[in-house]
Amino acid sequence: LTSATTMAAGQIGYGVPSSLSAKVTGSFAYLTIRDRMPTILTKAIDTIHRNKNKFFEEHGEEGISAEKQAISLLSKLRNELQTDKPLLELMDGLSDTESWNQYMQRQQRQLGDQELVSWFKSPWLYVECYMYRRIQEAIWLNPPINNFDVFNEGKTQSFFESQQAVMALCTYLGDVQKSMEKLSENQLSEHFNKLLQVSLWGNKCDLSISAGQENSQKASPIDSLPSLQSFILVNDSNMVWLTLTSSRRPEGSGQKTADRVDIVLDNAGFELVTDLVLADFLVSSGLVRHIHFHGKCFPWFVSDVTANDFQWTIRQTMAANHKWMSKSGYQWQSYLNEGIWSYHDHPFWTQPHEFCDMAADAPDLYATLQEANLVLFKGDLNYRKLTGDRAWGHTVDFCTALRGFEPAPLCSLRTLKANVQVGLQPGQGEKLSTQDPSWMTNGKYAVIQFHGPKLE
Repeated sequence: LTSATTMAAGQIGYGVPSSLSAKVTGSFAYLTIRDRMPTILTKAIDTIHRNKNKFFEEHGEEGISAEKQAISLLSKLRNELQTDKPLLELMDGLSDTESWNQYMQRQQRQLGDQELVSWFKSPWLYVECYMYRRIQEAIWLNPPINNFDVFNEGKTQSFFESQQAVMALCTYLGDVQKSMEKLSENQLSEHFNKLLQVSLWGNKCDLSISAGQENSQKASPIDSLPSLQSFILVNDSNMVWLTLTSSRRPEGSGQKTADRVDIVLDNAGFELVTDLVLADFLVSSGLVRHIHFHGKCFPWFVSDVTANDFQWTIRQTMAANHKWMSKSGYQWQSYLNEGIWSYHDHPFWTQPHEFCDMAADAPDLYATLQEANLVLFKGDLNYRKLTGDRAWGHTVDFCTALRGFEPAPLCSLRTLKANVQVGLQPGQGEKLSTQDPSWMTNGKYAVIQFHGPKLE
């Protein structure tokens, strides 16, 4: 097929489906852009307005002026979105501004001269990322409130409302660590699978999908696992375990350890705690020597983890009036102090690119991931970027949808909140559609989906 023919067929190259977009009226992308994204912008505006007195106390009249101006920019942004205006280039001169503007030009070249890049006509993944970058621009252009996180209140609330679940999880971890020396390989594998699933289901607590509504974990996450088992549509956890155990290297003590696991984080609040507990287990069990956490450079998709959220969560856990929770917090801080854990926030994670672009557009990050024995990608947005957020058939192989993105063995831990899902068995998607028409978007189902280029 010629490229002209494939473009005409809604393809962008042989066998690659077109991007999901709001062009399809009534689709999840359409409803997200029409309803959920304006709601998120309204909440951001309300949050800035509610903090007016705080800005005045801290910065005087300058704070009030910045508050008004930020609200004005966000109101303008909401209007552009709701009326499907063409997207505008960024003007804030940050280090990623040029890259964002180049990406827009790339989108425009694909459209040709017939239409402009706009909210309802362009790829959903792109315009949704663009909205969060424009929120950042509205804040950044208005010192002295230019470090304000409009999503912070929701993230901290999610953490505090999940306290019972956090305590239960830290207690479970503490009990496992007490008996660590006596555990057989099978018992170790069993605890690993439980904590991997806790980290998976922690992804249900996503504030962007609930448009900032309260969404926290109340029940004991360990006790919930058996009832959730049947909702895991793809479960490659045995491949993840094999990857960890086959990449372990003999130590002087006779112990074997994989050198490094990278966790590409998703949400702050309860989900982040599940990731920290999993990471603690990997290190304390001797399965892994180092953990690299990857978060966002600035507030993103309502509840995504920033460096501030990461450090705040560990401080709060340390300060908890609960033996095992506090003990966990101190342990995590010591891992960071000793360089066993480290936090990284490359700008590529807050850009709109599909991950198959990473090797070309962020070769330094790709090279970093290549050093890991395993990369865990948390959550829905990472899955959309792994698969390009395209209209793939459900039975298309995960490897095909990754389109060459394979820096290291990787695994997606994701509860489904967007209508893209690959790697299912023949007939599985159709059966789910009959039983539960909103299965791809309601957060009830999940995958532990693995791809391992280096695993023989």
